[in-house]
Amino acid sequence: MKPDNVVDKNLTWHHHGVNRTDREKLLGHMGATIWFTGLSGSGKSTIADILSEMLHERGVLTAILDGDNVRHGLNSDLGFSPEDRKENIRRIAEVAKLFSSFGVINILAFISPYREDRDFARSLQDENEFVEVYVEVPLEVAEQRDPKGLYKKARNGEIPSFTGISAPYEEPLSPELVLRTHESTAEECAEQILQVLEVKSIVLPVSWEPARE
Repeated sequence: MKPDNVVDKNLTWHHHGVNRTDREKLLGHMGATIWFTGLSGSGKSTIADILSEMLHERGVLTAILDGDNVRHGLNSDLGFSPEDRKENIRRIAEVAKLFSSFGVINILAFISPYREDRDFARSLQDENEFVEVYVEVPLEVAEQRDPKGLYKKARNGEIPSFTGISAPYEEPLSPELVLRTHESTAEECAEQILQVLEVKSIVLPVSWEPARE
């Protein structure tokens, strides 16, 4: 997909000999973006890891982009102001678009609290290749888990602009899937995502076999 929002009009989009269709044919599956959103402690990263393992066992090429990991490198210059959060998601969305175009199923686990930013990420890709997964848990459940001790620090005023405490979280209006990790196991949640990927024909069902000649 050629971008049309380039500021410098002297830049030229270069078309390569091996295209997306070629790569997807080689891999045996479509490229796609699975975008997890939800509060800290909701279970996004846990489900992402399990899903990646399940897909890997099927021979599907995956890549995980995790919020903390990306902020150690690509977005290490960004803080947590609304402006920096927006730029954080903008960069990630562009990377996700690239991964999808390479035929990779990329799995992103980011709080991504603003609906506008998630909608922007969706707009960069074809509708069928973007799967928004809202990992929904009550705030009190996420706070009880508090695997990184962040909620405690936020309550003590040690972390400003913490989503769910001192910064807003805007729930998705129409995600492809809503997962409730306080009601289902992480494995069951990952299975639900696999079903969505099969329905969308992003990956083939396990029972599928090529036609015999």
